[in-house]
Amino acid sequence: MARAATTSDAFNAIAEPQRREILVLLRAGERPVTEVAVELGMSQPRASKHLRVLREVGLVRVRGAGKQRLYGLDARGLRPIHEWTGGFERFWAESFDRLDTYVQDLKRTRQEE
Repeated sequence: MARAATTSDAFNAIAEPQRREILVLLRAGERPVTEVAVELGMSQPRASKHLRVLREVGLVRVRGAGKQRLYGLDARGLRPIHEWTGGFERFWAESFDRLDTYVQDLKRTRQEE
């Protein structure tokens, strides 16, 4: 089965590491594309391309501010990802519980020696 285009959904869009970096950067607040490019060490056209993809899948919003266009995180678009990863929470919780039990047993064994 062919892979969907990166603009089809949030999962494919964030498969690109630089797009994830942009989302992390935008958590701190709105920024113009030039600032995104400088902060992440990429060209302005490349930053614009990534921001367009993120905007098309609903992860980033844009608003005009004078002559600038400010890009900001739209976390609502992350809901499908959050819901999907949340399904693994029980797995990790159980794994950490087993690890904690093992560590406690190991401590008791060492104390008894």
